[in-house]
Amino acid sequence: MKRVIFACVHNAGRSQMAAAFFNFMADATKAVAVSAGTQPGDRVHPEVLVVMREVGIDLSGATPRRLTADLAEGASLLVTMGCGDECPVVPGALRDDWPLEDPKGQPTERVRQIRDDIERRVRAFLAKHDWT
Repeated sequence: MKRVIFACVHNAGRSQMAAAFFNFMADATKAVAVSAGTQPGDRVHPEVLVVMREVGIDLSGATPRRLTADLAEGASLLVTMGCGDECPVVPGALRDDWPLEDPKGQPTERVRQIRDDIERRVRAFLAKHDWT
């Protein structure tokens, strides 16, 4: 089974949405995703909770966490999300970068657009790797 890490700075928005979509759509016998951040926030952004609820995914129990060596161990892919100079490196993992805007503090319509972009990217990613 493959393990994918979605990482952004605060692990409170983009990476949480991506991992949730991935785990919802992926064949769990082929791949699983986790999310983490380089400087985790205190909680998932409220605006992210709202727009994910709209598509039937509840992130209210999700907690931002730091990307550590233990968490990264065994990961085959790392997808970074707009973290610039703070983007992590995971030894042995292939890396992709999705330049996505941080949803924090954005109007609901903009957060929906970011969510929909992430969903499209995750669908394409899963199809590319045949993990559905």
